[in-house]
Amino acid sequence: MISYEVTARLDRRIAEEYERYLRDEHIPDLMATGCFVEATFARQEEVKVANDDPWVRFRSSYLAPDRAALERYFREHAERLRGDALARFPAGLEPTREEWGVVERWKADGED
Repeated sequence: MISYEVTARLDRRIAEEYERYLRDEHIPDLMATGCFVEATFARQEEVKVANDDPWVRFRSSYLAPDRAALERYFREHAERLRGDALARFPAGLEPTREEWGVVERWKADGED
C-alpha cells in the first residue's frame, strides 16, 4: 500500500472555508476516483511563527492499494482536483505532497 499525504499550510482567515471544502467536496471527489481505499483528514491548530500571523495546517492522507492505483490517480485525476483547489484558494494556501510506502499496519482489536 502507498500513503499519499497532502499537507496544507494556510492563512487562518481561510481555514474554516478550506476545511468545509475538503470535507464536503474535495475528499469525496478524490475518493470517488476509485484510486484510494481510505482517507483521513487532520487539523493542527493555529501555530504562531515569529513575526507572522498565526497559520493552520491540515493533513489529508489517502491510502492507495498499490503503485498502479496511485499512478492512475496522478495520470487521470490529479490535475483536475488540484486545479479546483487552487482556483478556490488562489492565495494563502501552501500545499506539500509526500508519498510513503506502508510497511505494516496495526489496528486495535475489533477494528476493521
